[in-house]
Amino acid sequence: MSLIEKLKSDKPFLALAPLAGYTDVAFRCVVKELGADMTVSEMISSDALIQNSKKTLKMIKKAKNETPYIVQISGNKIDKIKEAVFILNDIDGIDGIDLNCGCPAKKVYHHGSGARLLEDLPKLEMMLSTIKKHSNKTYTSAKVRIGIEKKIGADIVNSCQNSGADFVAVHGRTKVGAYKSKVDYEQIAIMKELSRIPIIANGDITSYDIAKKVTNETKADGLMIGRGAVVAPWIFQQIKNNTQTIEKKQKKTIILNHLDSIIDIYGEYGVVLFRKYLHGYSKSYDGSAVFRQEVNKINSSKKMRHIVSQFF
Repeated sequence: MSLIEKLKSDKPFLALAPLAGYTDVAFRCVVKELGADMTVSEMISSDALIQNSKKTLKMIKKAKNETPYIVQISGNKIDKIKEAVFILNDIDGIDGIDLNCGCPAKKVYHHGSGARLLEDLPKLEMMLSTIKKHSNKTYTSAKVRIGIEKKIGADIVNSCQNSGADFVAVHGRTKVGAYKSKVDYEQIAIMKELSRIPIIANGDITSYDIAKKVTNETKADGLMIGRGAVVAPWIFQQIKNNTQTIEKKQKKTIILNHLDSIIDIYGEYGVVLFRKYLHGYSKSYDGSAVFRQEVNKINSSKKMRHIVSQFF
């Protein structure tokens, strides 16, 4: 079954949202095992890709179980987006290219990328059309917000589908709303109703109950989960199994699997990278403050595995 067929089916379609510094190949490998139907790379700068940045090329690396796998790029110039697409065309294992039209970070926005593209929808449309025309990958998509200050979801989805995009992921906040304003699921519902292509809802989906609520309110074809997954990757398993329940033993297994995955990819340096995830994983546990202080001093994978096994 193709990605689009899955999106149009009655089953819950779940995607992992790109989140800089967190949704790397090790983490994506874990959530894929837990039921994520689609994974997306961290945001890749088209400029850095063109400059043959080793760090950027490493960020594109995928896990063996990542299918379908989408690479998300950002940029503000059509010629550079085109050049970046040609580079990605030569990399096997990529199923689609996504254009970031939603990042509200100042350095991205002031560069003319991310959410800034929502200020110029004809340009956004041209950039997506360029990807669609020159990509040899199966899918072209966009991750958007619902506007800069004013909510213009209808105009945005119209531009995306006119460009030939196969699907759109919508974060239900404006650029100005950043990550703190209330998510406007009603606006996503409007976009879904108007759209001829699948719409994936995104924004503050942090629990099984909220996932059900968002699905019912937006009628979206799928859900994209980012920050909620970083602190509780088992959310994918809960939604897939239609249950709120997740036993502590299951959580422990998932956390240890993540540690193994990150060590396998980064070696002992993975221990340092794993610390930030443990801060989220341990929040609801007694003694979490002391635990976080302790893991921040650990550099050995053997010692880290021991303390994680003991704590969880």
